[in-house]
Amino acid sequence: MTLSKTDFLNSVGTVYGPGEWFKIDQERINKFAEATDDFQFIHVDPERAAAETPFGTTIAHGFLTLSLLAGLVPKIQPKIENVRMGINYGIDKLRFLQPVKVDSEIRASAKILSIDEKRPGQYLTKTEVTIEIKGEEKPALIVEWLGMSFVDE
Repeated sequence: MTLSKTDFLNSVGTVYGPGEWFKIDQERINKFAEATDDFQFIHVDPERAAAETPFGTTIAHGFLTLSLLAGLVPKIQPKIENVRMGINYGIDKLRFLQPVKVDSEIRASAKILSIDEKRPGQYLTKTEVTIEIKGEEKPALIVEWLGMSFVDE
């Protein structure tokens, strides 16, 4: 689905998703540990995590779950006509509410909170993204994510 610039600017309050379920396996957790140099046992040592944590198993890094927004959110939000590029602009608020246990499935929902034109053709969008965990009451995280879209006029 593609939105016109007018429909994009009028999309504040719109909720997209939830998306498809996405499995977090130990291989992905290990690769993230390698990429970030974060080898805390709660992430990479299944036996020790089972014995020494209240989770009973390894859990995904919070920042792994957060980084997956880059792939999960574009699958649920429509494209905007004439967008040249989009960039991450930052985060206003982030809360990790529930750990994501290995082999859990997560999915994203997104609500457009605001859209502000910062310069001609440059739109700052604040989106509240919720990552839920299949079978859990509490979500893994809720974040107010900022993105800048460069739209050709």
